[in-house]
Amino acid sequence: MARDEQALSTAVEQSAAVLTAAGFPKMPARVLMALLVADEGGLTAAELGESLGVSAAAISGAVRYLRTLGIIHRMPHPGSRRERWEIFDDAWYTALAGKNSVYGTFAETAAQAIDALGDPDSAGTRRTSEMVAFFRFIEGKMPELLSEWESLRAAGATVVE
Repeated sequence: MARDEQALSTAVEQSAAVLTAAGFPKMPARVLMALLVADEGGLTAAELGESLGVSAAAISGAVRYLRTLGIIHRMPHPGSRRERWEIFDDAWYTALAGKNSVYGTFAETAAQAIDALGDPDSAGTRRTSEMVAFFRFIEGKMPELLSEWESLRAAGATVVE
């Protein structure tokens, strides 16, 4: 089946819009999705800018953000001073595993808000307590989920609907 560049571009933009709606910054979401579907070898900053129709400065900020998350890395481009940006094969696992402590930290910070509210029966306390319980639950389950994913990935299993 031949590569449909128009359909691919639409899928990249729609996927980036979903990430953005979920709170991910817009330009990093667009760059992430463009790198996700890139052929072997990633893309240079210039190729990303051309593909997405944005400036070099926009690409620079986006790749800096994605690098801090540990999702992408820079690779030398043979025969050129330019470097290519590539997404790690296990980017989702790496990003989630690296952020695991965030759940506990967020729960602890929110628990401080409960103390500051001072009214155990208020709606704010009830909602915040629910959020604390949720993030503590996620924090507790994350190691098990990541371990299960490691096993599935090692076995070559992928789920595509």
